[in-house]
Amino acid sequence: MNSENPMRQIRIEKVLLSSGATGDDLQKAKKLLEFISGSKAHLVASRKRIPEFDVRPGLEVGTRVTLRGEKAVDLLRKLLGAVDNELPKKYVADNHFSFGIKEYIDIPGVEYKREIGIRGFNVTIVFTRKGTRVKVKKIKRGSLPKKQFIPQEEIIKFMEESFKTKFK
Repeated sequence: MNSENPMRQIRIEKVLLSSGATGDDLQKAKKLLEFISGSKAHLVASRKRIPEFDVRPGLEVGTRVTLRGEKAVDLLRKLLGAVDNELPKKYVADNHFSFGIKEYIDIPGVEYKREIGIRGFNVTIVFTRKGTRVKVKKIKRGSLPKKQFIPQEEIIKFMEESFKTKFK
């Protein structure tokens, strides 16, 4: 008899690829994320005014792609190859972890594209348990207890078992 509670199992909810840029670089970043993911990237606009950086509300300052399901897991395996399947423990937080890829040509099987140039991007992996829909549903929304969050140790254990990732 399996004594583990199926509601406590961890799964990957989504993989987010993001890159920040403005102007002409923004279009290159969008092409890069579409090339890597095979999905359509959308632009992210600023909501705040930051005069030091000439940022105003409505200015497009980045691009991102969200992947879910098998496509996300397959891409994650590829992207972990770019960092030699090793990550520092400080990159892991509750419910998610993130890492950056300095140059997209570091990804195994990806070749240089002249129209994109040399660019990097960020990868964020969000984890969840069953039952978290209570927090996001529209009708009869509820709150989640602290035990429903996924601590750093459980994420590290999941990644070591499922993806053979080493954490230093």
